[in-house]
Amino acid sequence: MRLSGPSVMKPSYLALHRDGRLQERVEKALEQLEHCNLCPRDCGVNRLAGETGFCGAGRKIKIASYNAHFGEETPLVGRYGSGTIFLSHCNLLCQFCQNYDISHFAEGWEVEPEQASSMMLQLAERGCHNINFVTPSHMVPQILEALLPAVEAGLSIPVVYNSSGYDRIETLELLDGIIDIYMPDFKFWDAEWAKRFCAAPDYPETARTAIREMHRQVGDLMIDEKGVAIRGLLVRHLVMPNGVAGTEEIVAFLAKEISPDTYTNIMDQYRPCGTADKDSLINRRLKSREFRDALNAAKKSGLVRLDQRHQVRVFFGM
Repeated sequence: MRLSGPSVMKPSYLALHRDGRLQERVEKALEQLEHCNLCPRDCGVNRLAGETGFCGAGRKIKIASYNAHFGEETPLVGRYGSGTIFLSHCNLLCQFCQNYDISHFAEGWEVEPEQASSMMLQLAERGCHNINFVTPSHMVPQILEALLPAVEAGLSIPVVYNSSGYDRIETLELLDGIIDIYMPDFKFWDAEWAKRFCAAPDYPETARTAIREMHRQVGDLMIDEKGVAIRGLLVRHLVMPNGVAGTEEIVAFLAKEISPDTYTNIMDQYRPCGTADKDSLINRRLKSREFRDALNAAKKSGLVRLDQRHQVRVFFGM
């Protein structure tokens, strides 16, 4: 959906801040850390006291890097880039993760809320079109805690929730009216493969529920007259070798149960990172035929807004 004329839409969190509800959300989110159930792992550890669960994250926000990023989808990048903040740790821990050092080994630095807030403001001052939190599911309270002083200092660009899709509905409800752009992955359709590669057999149903809630909150992706996303849902799907991702079923779900206007990025950049080289099903690059089949499935599903940056690659070993 493209808006005509100058865009006057402001980030949703500004309204919540004006009436005090943003502060209330921060306090409610921080309470969840005492018996952590932010994500479907439901570890129940007291992160306020320094305990850690499946993801390994503690009380403070931990950041691996932040910068203007030009490798994201075109509506996020615009002219000046997406202001990405890569968070350390992860609540899903895929064995093939392309950011394995960040997610599994927690590369990064713990910072205070004011420091994270300053990062957001620096990215905004550079002209970035949004603040893009990468892998945020286990750090929602800390994100909100840092967002508050950033808003008080003048932050006024959309916040992107760039997650694996393994998100708890109650945590997403805390973000209603705060997040303007949701960008979840939808990794697996079948529980068998989600269990094998992520130790999360509940991932498929969890992702379906999460994406429904995200769409309920923000609707289809809205793009302004400059081609920059300002609000809505953008779904990523990584095509994997041997059909283990379940692409055909996923795109059919998006088209029929979410919206045919769901902006969808069918991605071809899979490579066997992490420990994937030890699994015979996913220890190779994607074949061009597999990616063509995935794109054809997406087109046949009825999805009408597919990201157009792809160049089909020919891989050795076809």
